[in-house]
Amino acid sequence: MTIDEYKEEVKQIRPQMLFIAQSYLRDNDEAEDVVQDVLLKLWQLLDTLRLPMSPLASVLVKNRCIDVLRRHRYMVEVKDSIVDERQRDVDRYEAVIAIIDTLPTMQQTIMRLRHMEGMEISDIAKLTDSKEATVRKALSRARQAIKTQFLKLNSNE
Repeated sequence: MTIDEYKEEVKQIRPQMLFIAQSYLRDNDEAEDVVQDVLLKLWQLLDTLRLPMSPLASVLVKNRCIDVLRRHRYMVEVKDSIVDERQRDVDRYEAVIAIIDTLPTMQQTIMRLRHMEGMEISDIAKLTDSKEATVRKALSRARQAIKTQFLKLNSNE
């Protein structure tokens, strides 16, 4: 096919290609993009194309539209999955905070200083006027209590 034949054929079939793309996508801009992609692909095949080009162009537009729709559906699924995962993380965090609130006062204080304020064991010991071993033991007991209550809470759901 010559360049002039290609240009003439494109003038004739472009409206049909656009109609097909718009019927699939319901979005004029995306339909334009699909038609442009297909015309570019056809241009690259110029040496091997034969007239009429309309049947091949229609199939290529339809297939490209299906690809676009699949990509959109996949992106929506991924986005929904990320939102669900973030919500689960927030729910878990809130559950752990609620469990910490039920601990004895000293364990609550040590947990918050260590994990929320990022303080070292030695600094917590000085602040609470305790030995480091006592702080470690209280921290261990608090973590164990949180784990036990969290697992019990999640097993009831």
